[in-house]
Amino acid sequence: MIFTRRYKETVRQQTKEKDPNLDDVRDAFETYTDKEKQYMEPEELQWFLAEVQGQATYDAASQADTKRIVAEVLRRRHSIGTSLRRQALTVEDFAYYMFSSDLNPPLTGQVHHKMGAPVSHYFIFTSHNSYLTGNQLSSNCSNLAIADALRQGVRVVELDLWPDGNDDVCVTHGRTLTKAVKLGKCLESIKTHAFTTSKYPVIITLEDHLTTKLQSKVAKMITQTFGDMLYYHDSESCKEFPSPEELKEKILISTKPPNEYLEVNDTKEKDNGEEGKDSDEDVSAKEPADLDKFQVSNSINNYLNLDDEERGSSREFETSCQLQAPEYKRLIAIHAGKPKGGLRMALKVDPSKIRRLSLSEQLLEEAVATYGTDVIRFTQKNLLRIYPKGTRLNSSNYKPQIGWLSGAQMMAFNIQGYGRALWLMQGMFRANGGCGYVKKPDFLMNVGPNGQVFDPKENLPPKKTLKVKVCKGDGWNLDFNKTHFDLYSPPDFYVKVGIAGAPADEVMQKTKVEEDTWKPVWNEEFTFPLTIPELALLRVEVYDFDNGEKDDFGGQTCLPVSELRQGIRAVPLFDQKGEKYNSTRLLMRFEFV
Repeated sequence: MIFTRRYKETVRQQTKEKDPNLDDVRDAFETYTDKEKQYMEPEELQWFLAEVQGQATYDAASQADTKRIVAEVLRRRHSIGTSLRRQALTVEDFAYYMFSSDLNPPLTGQVHHKMGAPVSHYFIFTSHNSYLTGNQLSSNCSNLAIADALRQGVRVVELDLWPDGNDDVCVTHGRTLTKAVKLGKCLESIKTHAFTTSKYPVIITLEDHLTTKLQSKVAKMITQTFGDMLYYHDSESCKEFPSPEELKEKILISTKPPNEYLEVNDTKEKDNGEEGKDSDEDVSAKEPADLDKFQVSNSINNYLNLDDEERGSSREFETSCQLQAPEYKRLIAIHAGKPKGGLRMALKVDPSKIRRLSLSEQLLEEAVATYGTDVIRFTQKNLLRIYPKGTRLNSSNYKPQIGWLSGAQMMAFNIQGYGRALWLMQGMFRANGGCGYVKKPDFLMNVGPNGQVFDPKENLPPKKTLKVKVCKGDGWNLDFNKTHFDLYSPPDFYVKVGIAGAPADEVMQKTKVEEDTWKPVWNEEFTFPLTIPELALLRVEVYDFDNGEKDDFGGQTCLPVSELRQGIRAVPLFDQKGEKYNSTRLLMRFEFV
């Protein structure tokens, strides 16, 4: 015998009466519409937008914007003749508008920060080992990974340069089993995709391990590839970085001298704290499980001993620059160096020079714990880049909040390492129109009359409170297979909603489970007091509840609180990689009190 189970049908699926999913929308429609009419006129929509959505006043510009919305909704939902005859919305038209994530988005989607300040005044979307397609030990290196990062809005790309034979240069993760890619392919990929998502500058950080002859070859390749796109800047004699606005559609080179030449005269420093707990993130980058154990062991040892910018020489940068090919040195717009003397000396601000300093995630924690205000002072003028610890072989990422709270501009992330930490990074850089540069809040740049600056360890009272109402959701039935969540019944969705930011603000809560429906209605409200709202991110995750098994992922998003638009908004959801679903979204209400 073959047994089957019918899909459980709720009342809302059986009835042909008014859809309860539209209750909130219908209430708003009826509140702002003459009860004797069945249509919402543009003037009435404008009234709703001003009072509920907090969007605009009643000036000519807002009137024109409202008429544009009405016309666009009618164009999408009706024939041309209907839209010409009737310039007003039915309740169904109004619902279409409210659920449209492009007409009624939670963020403005426009560049609105002042872009004329020095680059050091901005957080910059930064990638780590941008050429890797998977784990840090054995995955392929590819120019396609670089192109993908740039399309996502990344503005800082990292390339590790190594000799490929005697006369060529490749990009690879040195002393590992990763498969190399030609440098020329990487440069062409950067040129093609650098400004497709954002017109603001791209910074290429080079970690080179080349002879002077090969450095000269690289200089020629970079000059020929980028031409007028290259920005030349003598940062050794400059006291301030140029602004993102000045650098639009420019490419900047940032590097330090190769370690190999300095090892002759210097004693190699021990790496600080590379051992540590691995992240508990769920990541998709594959582990190097099927490799020869002896190869893996040797490769891991080489990697942990000789990885990234904190390893190598402690010689002063000015001395080491003499070892570089002059044409190569001329390309360097942002100099990276590591003065000797430990963290305190590394964070010392030189009023006559600007530079970039790189620290591992552990060294950042040590620096903030011991020299918190020194880190703030350093990042007000110079660039600070933070990279993942060496034990993150699976390309997982660290929590970026500690760096942002300290003013660190370049939180270098493994873009191929999917998980919650990357969702936070993607959320931060949805701000300011997704251009890859986010202006740091004023409190990180302010200096008091006695030279005092913000202290990351200071306990602060709440500045404002965010109220979030999770109303309902829709679109899973269009983006997912009918049996994706459950074989025999519709899904049982719930929403986790919370804050990522300052330690005092971090919290996660969840709604009740709405059983057996593709169109769940929760109508639950949450309140979040925020001590540092400028750096708070709203986390939203949707899951299908499964008894005794791991709950199925149903979408996520992360939104900068400082840019949330007041009112009832259609919030699009993304998959685990950060790619937006076509139809899946939540209807949520945001209010600041």
